[in-house]
This record gives sequence, C-alpha cells and structure tokens, in this order.
Amino acid sequence: MYAQRPGRSGADAPTDWSVQSTGQARFTWEYDDGRERLLALYQKGKDKQWDGAKRIDWDLEVDPYDPLGVPDQNMTLYGTPYWDKMNERDRRELRRHYASWQFSQFLHGEQGAMVCAARIVESAPDLDAKFYSATQTMDEARHAEIYARFLHEKVGLLYPINDNLQSLLGDTLRDSRWDMPYLGMQVLIEGLALAAFGMLRDTTDKPLPKQILAYVMQDEARHVAFGRMALRDYYKQLTDAELREREEFVIEGCYLMRDRLRGAEVLENFGIPAKDADELSEQSEYLALFRKLLFSRIVPCVKDIGLWGERLQRAYVDMGVFDLGDSNLDLLMAQDEEIAEKLDAERFAAEEAARTEEVAQAIREGAS
Repeated sequence: MYAQRPGRSGADAPTDWSVQSTGQARFTWEYDDGRERLLALYQKGKDKQWDGAKRIDWDLEVDPYDPLGVPDQNMTLYGTPYWDKMNERDRRELRRHYASWQFSQFLHGEQGAMVCAARIVESAPDLDAKFYSATQTMDEARHAEIYARFLHEKVGLLYPINDNLQSLLGDTLRDSRWDMPYLGMQVLIEGLALAAFGMLRDTTDKPLPKQILAYVMQDEARHVAFGRMALRDYYKQLTDAELREREEFVIEGCYLMRDRLRGAEVLENFGIPAKDADELSEQSEYLALFRKLLFSRIVPCVKDIGLWGERLQRAYVDMGVFDLGDSNLDLLMAQDEEIAEKLDAERFAAEEAARTEEVAQAIREGAS
C-alpha cells in the first residue's frame, strides 16, 4: 500500500522510472594484475555473502504502529500544538508513517545502489574494480529485498521515493564519467544512509529492525572501503579543474540531502500545510542533530579520497560539519562489522541453548 503524498496518491504513484544514461562499457584484457587490497576486499565480499531469508529471524513480531520503538521526542511534531491535538490513535498512525517513510527511502536508495553498482561493473576500467562491484550488486539486491519484505509484511505501508533523493540519484546515473556512480552513490547516498542506519540501529529496542540494520551495515562497511580505494587512486591523476568539478557535485549533493531529506511529506499527509511542515522541520532540535550526524560518514570519506578544496571546506564550515573530517572512518567501519558479528553470536548462542534444553527436556520426560 502506498502512502498518499500531495500530487502523488497511492493510485497515482508511478511504479517505474526510466533514466537516460550515457557512458561507455569498458573491457580490459589484462587479467593477471590487480590491486592487492581491492582483490582482498573482493574475496571478503564473496566470503561474506548471506541469505536474507535465513539469517534474519522473520518470525519476530513487529507492531506496525511502533515498528522501531524510538522515543516520541524524535518526531518533528512532538511538543507542538499539532501533537497536543492528536489522540493516541493519530499518534500511533504517525509513528507508523515515520517508520515507513524512513525504511521506504532506505529501500529506494538500495535499489539505486544496486543499479549504480551494476553501472560500475560496466564502466570501471580495472578488472579488480569490476570483480568487487559484481559482489556489491548482489549485496544491494539483498538489501532491497530485505527492506521491501519488512515494509510489506511488518509495516504494510510504502512511501514513494523522496523527490530530492530521486534527483540526486538521477544526476548520478546520467553523468557519463565512470567515477560518478562511485562518488554519487558510494560516497554521498550510501554515506548518508550508513549514518541513518547507525542512528536507528543504536536507538531502536526492536530486535527485527536491529538485525536488519546491523547486517546491512556490515555489508556497507565493505562498500565504503571499496569506494575509498578506487576513487583515492583515480583522483590522484586528475587536474585541479577536474577535481573542482567533482567537488561542486559533492557540495550540491550535500546541501540537497541536508535541506530536503526531512520527511515533510509525512506531515503533509496528516493535513499540515507544506509551509508549516517545512518550518517545523527546521525548528526540530532532534532533526538538527540528525542532519549533522548524517554527514559523519561522508565528510571523512570525501577528505580521504582527495576532494578537500577551499570551496568544499567552506561549505562544510557553513553546514557545521567541517570538524567531522578528522573522524576515524576505519574505526567506524570496524565497529559496524563487530556489532553484526556480536549480534550473530548472541542470537545463535541463544538458539543453541534452546535446542540443548529441548533435548534435555526430552531425556527427562523419557526417564520419567
């Protein structure tokens, strides 16, 4: 079921989108050489493949009217006259819509990542990059499958793609330069998604979304590492003018995501005028913190790959995120891996203990 949106109701919501892309499919006949670190990442990508239907415990119950269990204070309307006028039924529906909006954008972004990864297989000049991108394409397909299943089976509500996310994705896909799917998707969209995933993973008290977010983030840690390696090598070869073009793309994309990915369409679905929805979003203390933390993965990655010109630095100062450039991205990625592995260990230890107890109980009953 599609959530209504002004000018795009459930019945009217488009079910497909075509992007006219340009570029070249590039082949290489050099099969012997490759970057050791990238080939090691490719091996890890193969080793870490998993089945979303089996690794995730889909039998866990989810309350569709409180799918994530995050505090009401995190919602833009909390503490406003609009919130005070709502009855408990309205508030339950609002929690459902916010969760649906967030996970729907995750879903749309993952499909975009899948298409971009496939583009990288086609256009990257080096075979080691093509190898890894092939594993990433499968990862992104799995993520889209998981988010779609969660929304369909557990929430029962789907939001269309945010117009501004769609715009950034379109710009990424339409660019003919082979490195732009890396930059637009791997660094910007995936970097933003990782930060959003992490905030929800660390605040939700619901086991099913925690599993989904932790396992997806474990894959994404490899994807970010891949983008950093490939772009760092390539950008060392570019002229100052070419680097400035890419920095302009990053600046525009960051402002777009900061100012437009706020969930105002959720508020409009509850009868709040668009102007009020924008003002409430702008005044939300939680959203201000959320918007800053969204760049915790992007800024250090941009700096690491060599895009750190004066204008880009000024833009990050203006956004209030310049200090994030010194964040330890490797440590963040390692923590994402460890959280997923720890969750697996806890889950499977509990399941093994339950199986052991079943056997012991059967023995006791047989003895009696």
